[in-house]
Amino acid sequence: MNKKKNISKIENILEGNIIVTAKRRGFFKMEKEDIEISDFNLNTALNGDIVKIKLTKRGKNKEAQITEIIKRAKTDFVGTLAKDNEGYFLVTDDIKFYPRLNLIINDEVPSKDVKILVRMSGWDNPKENPQGKIIKVLGHKGDNETEMQAILYERGFDPNFPDGVEAEADIIKNQALKDFKEEIPKRKDLRDHTTFTIDPDDAKDFDDALSIKELENGDYEIGVHIADVTHYVKIDSKIDREATERCTSVYLVDRTIPMLPEILSNDLCSLNPNEDKLTYSAIFIMDKNAKIKESWFGETIIHSNKRFTYKNAQDTLDTKKGEFYKELEILNNLALILRKERTQKGAISFGGSEYKFKLDEHGKAISVFEKEMMETNELIEDFMLLANKEVAGYIHKKEKELNIELPFIYRIHDVPKANQIHELSDFLKTIGFNLEIKDNKVSSKELNTLLEKIEDLPEENLIAKAMLKSMAKAIYSVSNIGHFGLAFDYYTHFTSPIRRYPDMMVHRLMKKYLAGNNLSPRSIRKYKELTSKSNQQEIAAVNAERSSTKYKFVELMSTKIGQEFKGIISSITKWGVYVQVENGAEGMIGLRSLKDDYYQLDIKHYCLVGQKTKTKYTLGDKIKVKLVKTDIDKQNIDFELV
Repeated sequence: MNKKKNISKIENILEGNIIVTAKRRGFFKMEKEDIEISDFNLNTALNGDIVKIKLTKRGKNKEAQITEIIKRAKTDFVGTLAKDNEGYFLVTDDIKFYPRLNLIINDEVPSKDVKILVRMSGWDNPKENPQGKIIKVLGHKGDNETEMQAILYERGFDPNFPDGVEAEADIIKNQALKDFKEEIPKRKDLRDHTTFTIDPDDAKDFDDALSIKELENGDYEIGVHIADVTHYVKIDSKIDREATERCTSVYLVDRTIPMLPEILSNDLCSLNPNEDKLTYSAIFIMDKNAKIKESWFGETIIHSNKRFTYKNAQDTLDTKKGEFYKELEILNNLALILRKERTQKGAISFGGSEYKFKLDEHGKAISVFEKEMMETNELIEDFMLLANKEVAGYIHKKEKELNIELPFIYRIHDVPKANQIHELSDFLKTIGFNLEIKDNKVSSKELNTLLEKIEDLPEENLIAKAMLKSMAKAIYSVSNIGHFGLAFDYYTHFTSPIRRYPDMMVHRLMKKYLAGNNLSPRSIRKYKELTSKSNQQEIAAVNAERSSTKYKFVELMSTKIGQEFKGIISSITKWGVYVQVENGAEGMIGLRSLKDDYYQLDIKHYCLVGQKTKTKYTLGDKIKVKLVKTDIDKQNIDFELV
């Protein structure tokens, strides 16, 4: 009887995503552990595919084989053309794509120095190589336009909109101009309130604005006004269907790939200065201590009096003069109180640096500088966080009042896992910092205390990166568990519908619930699917953005071969040490280049140790390096120790 029970367990079938590494090892993610799948059991599965696996061995060292590919993560791949005795094939940019992708070429053969986009046809026999067809020639390898397009296509983002989408946007704009006067009486009219936007100097779309009105009793009416995208973009329209495919705008070093056509994102929906605009607003009556006395959510019309950049808004605050100084000062004082309260409750304020490249007329990187974070950046962030928190909190209150569940889109952030926190603690000890852990948990306040200690120290970026790595990833979910990093019980994304589809979903749900309506079971299923898709696309967009940044760093450093830099050891592996140098670029000192000794990795103490001299290279060490080589195809930077 027991034997039969065991057999039944061994035949368990599980469904989920498979991760495939560059070394052709598969990992099936489970809640408490990963199941490793050997290359001969992958059964044509590629990285990111949704698969079914069959457990073939249970216990401590589980084994499994893939029995079915339910859905391919992608079928389009970017790379360069190659040819051997067997014919043409694709050398993919994706290092995790392990089979040989043979090419069916019916037309003219592209030259070997171009990058191409290839669509793989059905592949279900692991004993045969897959086949694919060229669907687009991107351009010459090494050209900026080619490489940026390659980054986008490789991650599933088409820089162009399909036929009909932009035409529909034109129709929407023309109709909106005709209907505008009829829409005004249906909304709260706030055009006489002092209103402005504060954004980066190179921003082209403005999806949020702030208004302020001082009341007779000394309180303030603060409005957080968000572009009313869903008034124009209707469910199942061509634009909406395309937005559900993209789910997000993508920000590369030199361009933005918008989620919505520019006639909407930069024009009709954008809260441009000196124009009447339709908005969806969160309005708060606040006292001088930033305590909210009343809240209101609904459709509005505003008129932005000014388009501030972070810089000129900061100049106005610093010099205490200029247009809307008084309003900026009041908002900044309220923001400071909100920030302090959030920190006291345990919100984690991660530091870290962001970099911006200066490009020449051909798009090549010629210099890089660290972005300056100003008080006005934080001012806007504070009020956006407030609006997102209060919108999610409003839904929770509504649920309690009505005693029903209202399906919603939450932005959640789980507590860090015990093993990751212990790894972080061990790492910090090696570079002289302590992290207090109680019952396998760490408080957000303890993490904040550490961040305060390291502010402006050389190790700040290194530690902030390690802390972020130890955290769970914030995701969208229809089930709320709160937001650990922000120390919020309820949180959502409401403030950026021009560039994020979850915000559009939140607007639609708010409008529905405020009108007293509920969701059908079919709509609930659809919202769940779109939430999952949004999480996937967010990861793809972040990867694309990081890839473009890394490409530009390698491109920039390619002009500096032979130069010496000050740096800090940012990571240590068995094949060498990674060093982040003063301009933000990160490269590796290979173990083989350390010729004064034979070095081995001491995993426990995060260092390389010379076996004869006992010389140590430890995380956080400040060193001087010489740039000896770059490989723009592999995006590698090689240093030698000076």
